[in-house]
Amino acid sequence: MTDETLTQAKLFDVFSNARRRQTVRYLKRNRGSCDLAPLVEQVAAWENDVAPEDVTRTQRRRVYISLYQTHLPMLEDHGIVNWDVDSHTIELLPDPALFEPYLDRNVGTQRDWHTLYASITVGGVFVFTLAALSVGPLSAATAPLVAVAISIAILVVAAVHHTARRPDAALPLPVPFR
Repeated sequence: MTDETLTQAKLFDVFSNARRRQTVRYLKRNRGSCDLAPLVEQVAAWENDVAPEDVTRTQRRRVYISLYQTHLPMLEDHGIVNWDVDSHTIELLPDPALFEPYLDRNVGTQRDWHTLYASITVGGVFVFTLAALSVGPLSAATAPLVAVAISIAILVVAAVHHTARRPDAALPLPVPFR
């Protein structure tokens, strides 16, 4: 199977399983090829949230069996890897960039954007309420300014959020100082 026949539906099917995603991620980190033993150890470590040297025999065996019997054959059938059963070597075939949208991207290091949005909204509603009720130095005349400031803050956070999730995204307007 070539790059052209790897449709989006097939890629979604293949990468619906975390072990297959982890296998491709590991191969990408290792310049497209590896032996089965270190792959098994790393996948087991990721799944159990431990260092590779702390993986137990049972954890390693569980991952080995599923990779050997299910996941590597499926990846090979779809033309994503070349797996030599005798030598236990695995090679990533197509361009790894093809898989990027389907792989987990730094799942453990993502920011909690919803917390930031909620904080700005709660703070904004609080300040807007104070301004509308003319409490303290705020007057009813400042309420529209507070609303505009909140809207701008949310727009800036949304733009930063969008850029952080898609660092390779092109800007809609040409920027000369980029």
